Amino acid sequence: MQSASPNDNKNKPISNYAKYSGIGIQMVAIIGIFSFAGYKIDQYAGHQTKWVTAILALTGVFIAMYVVFRSVKE
Repeated sequence: MQSASPNDNKNKPISNYAKYSGIGIQMVAIIGIFSFAGYKIDQYAGHQTKWVTAILALTGVFIAMYVVFRSVKE
């Protein structure tokens, strides 16, 4: 059985910070990509109401939340 070294306790907060920062960046990227795709589809189709942007943005939010829950569960 190994004893915990003092350095393990110092690196754990940094590791957690990096992990959760990465999750936040993933969320922003997923939502941004879906929103941008919806915007481009609406722009190409000439829609007055940006309904495709709204639907894809919400889809991105749900996918991002799924990724976050899956990551935190691990």
